Amino acid sequence: MTTLPDSYRSTIRSLIRFAIVLLALGLLSGVAFQESSKKLDYAEVAPGARLEAVLSLALVHGHMLVTGVLMPLALAAALDLARRSGGGELSARTLRWFTWGYLPCTAATLALMLYKGYHTLLSVRLGARDFDAIDAAYFGGLVPLRHAAYGLTHIGMAVSLGVVGVALWRSLKPAAR
Repeated sequence: MTTLPDSYRSTIRSLIRFAIVLLALGLLSGVAFQESSKKLDYAEVAPGARLEAVLSLALVHGHMLVTGVLMPLALAAALDLARRSGGGELSARTLRWFTWGYLPCTAATLALMLYKGYHTLLSVRLGARDFDAIDAAYFGGLVPLRHAAYGLTHIGMAVSLGVVGVALWRSLKPAAR
């Protein structure tokens, strides 16, 4: 059995801890969605508008479970399996880049989703019905700030996944005969 290097063990432990925390938060976000959406009365808001008002918040639960739980666990398993199957060792720097890129950017992306979900739902609960105006008011109407926040978090996630994906791919080169 192949022993994993310290950098692998540290990365895998971080991924598992993150997944555990996001599992709890993901489950809580499902409960929060259910309880919050109940307060938007069907008599006040037409069904189509109600769906639009709750949709962003409804998506948080699934995104937390996929990007915050399943992806980190799958990546932890991929690191372990690649190494155990004879793959070359990824550098500690690559693993740090991945851990300190993917996990914070994922957490920030999920926080942005939660913010948007509650922004929309609460705006409708408070009487707003113009979804263009609700969307324009997001981030206090500061569109460049909104684009920067979404851009940086998504680019950070993508670059981090790309770095570890390419490194894993390269580590699996066939052994010389």
